[in-house]
Amino acid sequence: MFGGLFGKRGSAAARSGPLAGLTVPPSAGVLSCRVLDPVDEPVRQAEFVLSDTAGRKVLAGETDPYGSVLATVPAGEYRLAVTAEGYTPYHGAAVVAEHGHAGLGDLKLQIAPQAQLPAPGDWEIDPTHSQVGFTARHIGLARIHGRFNGFAGVVRIAERMEQSAMHVVIDAASIDTGVQMRDDHLRSSDFLDVGAYPTMEFYSERFVHRGGSRWGVTGALTLHGVSRTVTLDTQYLGLGSGLEGETRGACRATTELHREDFTLTWQTLLARGIAAVGSSITIDLDVQIVPKKG
Repeated sequence: MFGGLFGKRGSAAARSGPLAGLTVPPSAGVLSCRVLDPVDEPVRQAEFVLSDTAGRKVLAGETDPYGSVLATVPAGEYRLAVTAEGYTPYHGAAVVAEHGHAGLGDLKLQIAPQAQLPAPGDWEIDPTHSQVGFTARHIGLARIHGRFNGFAGVVRIAERMEQSAMHVVIDAASIDTGVQMRDDHLRSSDFLDVGAYPTMEFYSERFVHRGGSRWGVTGALTLHGVSRTVTLDTQYLGLGSGLEGETRGACRATTELHREDFTLTWQTLLARGIAAVGSSITIDLDVQIVPKKG
């Protein structure tokens, strides 16, 4: 359960029931609700946002294992938004009185309609509207954000999405962190060694539906001459139309790599402030695919 305290002194908001003895600061009240699915089962870890009438966020969090929310907030009028993967969002209003209890009761979320999947056939990544990005730690402190500017890929959509396959090739030398000296070092034999290993490749034949718009795409990533199994945590965003009327599919995906898994174990510190990259690297993909021509 969630609560926010606005001061050390207060009075009891309720004298009986589950809120008995709860201390509430002056000029505040309590809001509670329970989030359920269509068969009255609690929806745990549903995200909620409580905003004031000006649209400013006052409180945010997740439902507890029983689907419940219990929050102490300043008295006033609020908008409540509840979202959960695979469900249609809930939007409602609440008025919290001083030392009062705004009990919203059971809020039922409805199953969201499934987004239409791409038609079976060969699709290719549109590099103009896609990005392969990454985030790494710089000597364990500041984060380095970068991307690979050169990549290409094909997705073969099967009659059953779970039997689909994809192949992506990334130009290792196209790494771009916005700092030329650092990029040259990352291309060197200390790290990517692009002279010996000019590309990185990902190949998958395993698409697993995780519910709602979530998919797991598992395959072999070959980097620095070493192949390891990697799973992309993928959110399918649906289909749309481009400027020329062509059909497009879109998704976001992320995974975490450990450079020691790919024999990238250097730890040297270089001059002029360029230091070792941390052991964990987060990969973030924003991808649009279009039907392959020819």
